[in-house]
Amino acid sequence: MLTVIGEGLVDVVQRASGTEVHVGGSPLNVAVGLARLDHPVQFIGRYGKDAYGESVAAHLRASSVMLPQAPDELPTSVATAVIDDDGAATYTFDLAWELPGLADRLAFMLQGTTLLHTGSIATMLAPGAADVLAAVEHAHPSATISFDPNCRPSIITDVDFAREQTEKFVALADVVKASDEDLQWLYPGQDVLESARKWLALGGSNGGSEGPALVVVTRGAAGPWGVNAAGEAEFPAPKVDIADTVGAGDSFMAALVSGVVDRGLAGAQNRDALRALPAEGLAELLAEAARAAAITVSRSGANPPSRAELDAAPRS
Repeated sequence: MLTVIGEGLVDVVQRASGTEVHVGGSPLNVAVGLARLDHPVQFIGRYGKDAYGESVAAHLRASSVMLPQAPDELPTSVATAVIDDDGAATYTFDLAWELPGLADRLAFMLQGTTLLHTGSIATMLAPGAADVLAAVEHAHPSATISFDPNCRPSIITDVDFAREQTEKFVALADVVKASDEDLQWLYPGQDVLESARKWLALGGSNGGSEGPALVVVTRGAAGPWGVNAAGEAEFPAPKVDIADTVGAGDSFMAALVSGVVDRGLAGAQNRDALRALPAEGLAELLAEAARAAAITVSRSGANPPSRAELDAAPRS
């Protein structure tokens, strides 16, 4: 069982041709992406009893994502994305993030989880962020942890706080993905790849963690780059006609995690094997994830590929 914990919301996408409504939220998109890649996955997040909440639940169930959390009385969160002429998205948010009762059910809900993924708003915004950190700390002794900060400066404006919070999760994570924009915001004036290299050694202060086994940086059209103990690797971004970039990083993250699971490297018992992944193996993970992201940007909204679509995608 894979578990994703984080925010689910509705993306209201505004473009010159009109307005569309899609279910989204970075962790939710990763959960859907994993399910479409044929992994059993549960999503722990909140959504309301309103029409948007019904859309969230229906969207997850349509991709066979399990929902252990019932809807609550708060409104479902909304992200408004304005798409420019190049397909890039700018976001504003109206959201609530809390997980009432999670602490009492955490051990039961995470039983059997071999990999837990989280990131984005869920790891930054109180009061829910504390529950997410507790979930990661609980899962770490038995499960692989993956993390994507997916920074939202329009929500978390204090970069010092965001950096501190991000580093708590990086230190506990095995697989970390960040965009070059994330790293530029978190560490202004520093080379983004050097910042990623430093994350490899960011363990030791949280729960005895050794820090991540691999760190990946997405760089838009320049393609992804990654670093692990064996070295560094990169892969050129596939050339596609871009509809928009909504959900591209989440599809990349889902395929990256999927690659780890497919190679039998999920679960804390496989932590040493994951750390021993050769640079060639890292390059293969980057290539698979880049192909997944390319499929997503070729169509509107956060619409990650199925296993069949990813397998059929061009290899270069």
